[in-house]
Amino acid sequence: MSVMVARRKVIRKWEKLPGRNTFCCDGRIMMARQKGIFYLTLFLILGTCALFFAFECRYLAVQLSPAIPVFAVVLFLFAMATLLRTSFSDPGVIPRALPDEAAFIEMEIERFDHHCPWVGNCVGKRNYRYFYLFILSLSLLTIYIFTFNIVYMALKSLKIGFLNTLKETPGTVLEVLICFFTLWSVVGLTGFHTFLVALNQTTNEDIKGSWTGKNRVQNPYSHGNIVKNCCEVLCGPLPPSVLDRRGILHQEESSAREESSARGPSMQKESSAQEPGTTQGLGAQEDSGSQKGRNSPTHHAAVPLPPLNSVKTPEETQPTVVEPPAQPGDDGQAEH
Repeated sequence: MSVMVARRKVIRKWEKLPGRNTFCCDGRIMMARQKGIFYLTLFLILGTCALFFAFECRYLAVQLSPAIPVFAVVLFLFAMATLLRTSFSDPGVIPRALPDEAAFIEMEIERFDHHCPWVGNCVGKRNYRYFYLFILSLSLLTIYIFTFNIVYMALKSLKIGFLNTLKETPGTVLEVLICFFTLWSVVGLTGFHTFLVALNQTTNEDIKGSWTGKNRVQNPYSHGNIVKNCCEVLCGPLPPSVLDRRGILHQEESSAREESSARGPSMQKESSAQEPGTTQGLGAQEDSGSQKGRNSPTHHAAVPLPPLNSVKTPEETQPTVVEPPAQPGDDGQAEH
């Protein structure tokens, strides 16, 4: 027997959010559509740190101090945590007011700073502090690894020579090259954003010259004090997200048909009482048929009546008793 079962599907707001953002973990993680360079960032950080922990850290912990790998682990974990928080959080997206607005503006972000492909997300009011802490910790980690790679190669060169060190440590040479070319861009970017934090100004405002140049308009966000500006940007309260990504938008009902093999005794009686060629409807047909059967009067089938001349009265229908003929010589016995 098949039974109709209704199921409810919950539709959350992130599923209907306009734009090209990517959502994961039921809307808990939000990223931009460009994620290729973000994966490259992860590969460079994880690969460089893995080589450093595998080769140089063990040697330096024995030769110099066991605190060297400890500080490296702390910097690495802090950099990864701030990177993931910057990449997976809402930068401050403002919902669109009108549908026509979506044709010209893909996304509106509160206090928009810039779009950073290296973190795979836009940088705005809600994730700027994590972005700044990420580039600051990455600069320190890059300088740390680069410095101790040079120290490692110097110590090895004193024992086996510089050329032999280059031959025996190709991983260290690769780390030095990666850190050398990464150091200038990361440290320069950190210095630039430190300058912006001190002025309480965004990258977008600096490029457009909103508070400098011909406009001669004073920055309304600046407190006129470097310490106050830094405290507001890095330590101020974080505004809540206005998207409500995991909020319930509506519920959709869907019906499914399930087969059931369990049959009760009453159902078996009903099925055995049916004729071989008849079938019984499901769902609404059963309800409508049973309701119709309750409300409508019952009509019996017409029974053919016998002709009048063949109808007999009750007296005529009684059986007649035929007495057997009396035999001679039995009269006396019958009386006795």
